[in-house]
Amino acid sequence: MKISCISAYQVNLPLKEGSYKWSGGKSVSVFDSTIVCVETDCGMKGYGEVCPLGPYYLPAYAEGVRAGIRELGPHLIGMDPRELSQLNHRMDAAFKGHPYVKSGIDIACWDILGKVTNLPVSILLGGRFGESVRLYRAISQLPPDEMAHNVNQYRNEGYTRFQLKVGGDPDTDIERIRAVSAVLGAQERLVADANTGWTQHEAMRVVRAVKDLDVYIEQPCLTYEECFAIRQHTNHPFILDENIDSLAMLMRAKQDLAMDVVNLKISKLGGLTRARQARDLCVSMGIAMTLEDSWGGDIATAAIAHFAHSTPEEFRFTSTDFNSYVTVETALGAPKRHQGFMTTSNEPGLGITPIPEVLGQAVFEISS
Repeated sequence: MKISCISAYQVNLPLKEGSYKWSGGKSVSVFDSTIVCVETDCGMKGYGEVCPLGPYYLPAYAEGVRAGIRELGPHLIGMDPRELSQLNHRMDAAFKGHPYVKSGIDIACWDILGKVTNLPVSILLGGRFGESVRLYRAISQLPPDEMAHNVNQYRNEGYTRFQLKVGGDPDTDIERIRAVSAVLGAQERLVADANTGWTQHEAMRVVRAVKDLDVYIEQPCLTYEECFAIRQHTNHPFILDENIDSLAMLMRAKQDLAMDVVNLKISKLGGLTRARQARDLCVSMGIAMTLEDSWGGDIATAAIAHFAHSTPEEFRFTSTDFNSYVTVETALGAPKRHQGFMTTSNEPGLGITPIPEVLGQAVFEISS
């Protein structure tokens, strides 16, 4: 079996809430997603998705996904998509860095491997743990009372984990955390995610001002060193995200005891192959995880579900269902949220079937 064609499709994903706001005044209303199709010489197809959170979140942007695949794709024609370690070795040799470019191709090849073996990707990644995956809801940055209102709404939909977007004015952020904390129950969890938005002295003020509350602090500052300084001055459970972009950084953070939870995003690490390496290392080191991606629709959510469901429950802090945030359905068979949880498909591969009229014409195709 050989890769004979790699195609890329561009799909806009408008948000149901109208916009999504986070630290530093950043916002987005329509996500630009790239859906990747890898086709083999026997006619089998696999699909992946990459959807950066705009060009100002991680070192990734939507047009960069497609430009990178144009550059990388010709090096992969003729390779066996089932040989995932070899495929990733070739991608890294042919195209230095830019892991997010490689992610969609890697996911599509996992989809093919599942179809060839007649197994769900979750089984290939290690097997399903538990009956379902607990989800969090990201709460867009708004005035404190509006954020508390939105949390109450999503509680009624079954969510028990809430990722509060802070990282703005510290005094307002303190009010946001307190307002939301006041409406939560004992079994619910609150994460104050600054997305690198505070300077070190601002982060220090916030963690001291909310020291009486049960809240996780996520990625308060831009650099690892700044985050580590805050970690050393707070008793709150601590989550790192943006700084953990490689196994080397994961090992360093573990050595420093710099976090209690780590956020593993599939495209940030380069696809399911690399994300599984990081996940399994976290399990062996006893570190809990949020298992997700930067953003996306049905195909990205399916990949997240297989990744999360194949992770031991005691290390699975939470995950996310991005397809419930957007108005466009891109594939049939994708996971659907039920009372704050989702489950993976038992169908082979990712278990999804893209909707051709939504994908439209390919932006480009690379073939032999």
